[in-house]
Amino acid sequence: MAYTRKNQNRLTGAERRRFVDAVLSLKRRGEYDEFVRTHIDFYVADGENRLRVAHMTPTFLPWHRRFLLDFERALQRVDDAVTVPYWDWTRDRTPAASLWGEDFLGGNGRAGDRQVLTGPFARRGGHWRIKESVTDGDFLTRAFGNPSNPIELPTPADVEWAMKDSRYDVPPWDSRADGGFRNKLEGWTSGVGTARWRNHNRVHRWVGGHMLGGGSVNDPVFWLNHAFVDLLWSRWEREHRRGARFLPERPPGLGEPGHGRVVARNEPMPPWRTTPGDMLDHERIYRYV
Repeated sequence: MAYTRKNQNRLTGAERRRFVDAVLSLKRRGEYDEFVRTHIDFYVADGENRLRVAHMTPTFLPWHRRFLLDFERALQRVDDAVTVPYWDWTRDRTPAASLWGEDFLGGNGRAGDRQVLTGPFARRGGHWRIKESVTDGDFLTRAFGNPSNPIELPTPADVEWAMKDSRYDVPPWDSRADGGFRNKLEGWTSGVGTARWRNHNRVHRWVGGHMLGGGSVNDPVFWLNHAFVDLLWSRWEREHRRGARFLPERPPGLGEPGHGRVVARNEPMPPWRTTPGDMLDHERIYRYV
């Protein structure tokens, strides 16, 4: 029977505590930092001449769906009632939103070093020390709204801009793709300044601190952001049933954009043997409410 993932603003106090406790348990066991390291290892940019599976690539969505499932299953080995909630950042758009409460994810970082001082993931609580990172410091950092160059969270209109594109992805299958749902949701554009970032990318920029770059898993809000991204992909699949197939269907040939650098529908996505095609139907495992 499929289990449910809930909007974080509908969690009961007990559900919030159980989620936090399970995450902290994974941290104590060292399992959480393995997830951080995996994401760092597979955060490959366009400019790197090697296979890309996590970002700037068609597999952005199925790769993170599998990554979320692995994390969720790890949580459920601690507490089988726990699932990953999602953060609808088109509605819960301010630092006063419930997910930033002291009993859940904690709040913003302080001025200066951006250190998070509230909630269960603050270093001074003794339970959350950053060990795997691409930046210095062993404490969680955030900088809501990017004060030095202010940015706002995505709006419903930003999401609709992505949702109405019936093509899954288009060549050159990377951050330069000027169409396709995947890149519009991931959020790479040719704009300048804060206009460059849309949807998923804009959320990372708005939270700031550790949410910037490959070490973003260090902030537990990473999972809530990607659960909402996954929910949006689910909605897009329903809205575009006839054309909602993962692309590219076949591996790009020699001389074609993405040759040797992107995964086709029935090829495995490292570090797993799972293919994008394997990840196109999740409703037998979980559903969103």
